[in-house]
This record gives sequence, structure tokens and C-alpha cells, in this order.
Amino acid sequence: MSFKLKLKKGDMVKVIAGRDKGSEGKIREIFSSKNRAIVEGINMVSKHAKPSNENPQGGIVKQEATIHISNLMLIDEKGNTTRVGRKVEEGKIVRYSKKSGEVIK
Repeated sequence: MSFKLKLKKGDMVKVIAGRDKGSEGKIREIFSSKNRAIVEGINMVSKHAKPSNENPQGGIVKQEATIHISNLMLIDEKGNTTRVGRKVEEGKIVRYSKKSGEVIK
């Protein structure tokens, strides 16, 4: 089941559920087919890496893992968390904050 995502790459979000609840970060990448996103500094996991040209030593590397979109909430320009709506304005679909009613970006 696929639906239109209301978050985009570059959005500031707050984690509302899970291990990193309350943390904030910027979305680096979105995987729309899986409804998951990678957020900077959120959901850090340890991964064993083989030695390579980039990492000649190898060892254990900390990196961000994906987090489900439902556990993220958009932060608007004022710094408040808000739900996101979509409406048509001047022939274009725009995202807006359901809390304040202002258009996002």
C-alpha cells in the first residue's frame, strides 16, 4: 500500500516514538516504498565494516539507520511540531501546517 508522504528531504523533524523520542534532526533521505527515512543523528546503530579503501582499518562503525515515517513529526518555522495537510493554492498543491495554517516553505 502506497500513499503520498507528507515529509520531504531536508525537513526538520522531531521523533515522537521509540528509543530516540524527543530528538530532532534533518531528513537526509526518504525511502517512500518502505515508508522510512534516514534522519541525521537519529537511530544510530553499530555496524561491523570490513577493511576497504575508504576505511583501511575496518572495525565497528556508527551510522544512522532508517526510522519509520509514522514516528516522525514535522517542525515548522516557529519551532512547533505540527501535522501536515495538503491543499491547492493557485493551481499547485502545497503543504501547510495544520496547527497554524501557514504554508510550509
